[in-house]
Amino acid sequence: MELSVIVPTFNEAPNVAELVRRLGDALRGLEAEVVFVDDSTDDTPAVVMAVAAEAPLPIRLIHRERPTGGLGGAVMAGVDAAASDLCVVMDGDLQHPPEKIRELVSEHERSGADVVVASRYAGGGTSGGLSSRLRVLVSSASTAVTKAMFPIRLHGCSDPMTGFFLVDRRVVDGEALRPRGFKILLEILARQNLRVSEIPFDFADRHAGESKASLRQGFRFLTQLGYLRFGKMSLFAIIGGLGAVANLLIMAALIAFGLDYVWAAVIAAEATIIGNFLLIERFVFRDMRDAASGVWVRFAKSFSFNNAEALVRIPVIYLLVETWHVSSILAAALTLIVAFIVRFVFHSLVVYAPRNPAASSAARRVVEAVDSEVVKPGEL
Repeated sequence: MELSVIVPTFNEAPNVAELVRRLGDALRGLEAEVVFVDDSTDDTPAVVMAVAAEAPLPIRLIHRERPTGGLGGAVMAGVDAAASDLCVVMDGDLQHPPEKIRELVSEHERSGADVVVASRYAGGGTSGGLSSRLRVLVSSASTAVTKAMFPIRLHGCSDPMTGFFLVDRRVVDGEALRPRGFKILLEILARQNLRVSEIPFDFADRHAGESKASLRQGFRFLTQLGYLRFGKMSLFAIIGGLGAVANLLIMAALIAFGLDYVWAAVIAAEATIIGNFLLIERFVFRDMRDAASGVWVRFAKSFSFNNAEALVRIPVIYLLVETWHVSSILAAALTLIVAFIVRFVFHSLVVYAPRNPAASSAARRVVEAVDSEVVKPGEL
């Protein structure tokens, strides 16, 4: 097989027949296959199978009953299952023109690049398929921010947010990828130093159906970007920083209402301990939850530790205020900074430790795993 075309789909039934027809025309003469990786809740799988029976090229369907990793996870499932090492990834809504696939292949053969990107922003490319000026602005701003955060890895890529690209899977380190969003190309390029080339393309209007873009997807992208650029420890720090600000605001408000600063610190600590747990559970350690203890056990460990830490920290605040006459708010801020590293290590080693004793018996392995999470992805 010369080429595998990976098409992740979610409720794209009205587009399948036309997409396969155009793929058949575009790939005529190539030994190519199309792999649909489907997470749909409609009749898309049935439509794919019906179209496959009369398609001019081999069609395979992978229907994921329990999707993981979002669109990025679907793409990697297709790449893993592909019959060819040369894979083209494209959307199923025909905003990515199949007629450009041969140009992607030709550019790969010409340049020897590991990844060939179909770019909306390279010379001659357009983004006319974005449905509004607001989406154009959001897309351009997101691309600019992303390139600024990865100036080395994305130096040769004008459109790291595109979902239309060719990749030689032999150069992709699948173990390093943690697909959790819909920008899988960004994940691939940010995790490794790869040779990148580009071709321009016109981002077309959808053939049928509705766009999947939403505020929720935008928030997922920001989460994915945070994971990629800052790694777990820094995301933990961001949440801890938000908790620290909330802690100080609650404490300041309670003091302003006449409550003694010690009691104000206690109440602020309890409120932010619960809030921080909910946030790190959702955004920092979500990939470790399945192997760890149940959620209530995790909460009990986290709550108990943070309260024990508060029992140490609050007397230190008292000492700083009464002995060295430091401002109570400044004293609280200083102790929160010191507590951060201890909290991260405890949550990594204890709260989210695997249930299987054999998996966590080697202390060295655990420490190395924490260290690995701290430094991901790195760009030095």
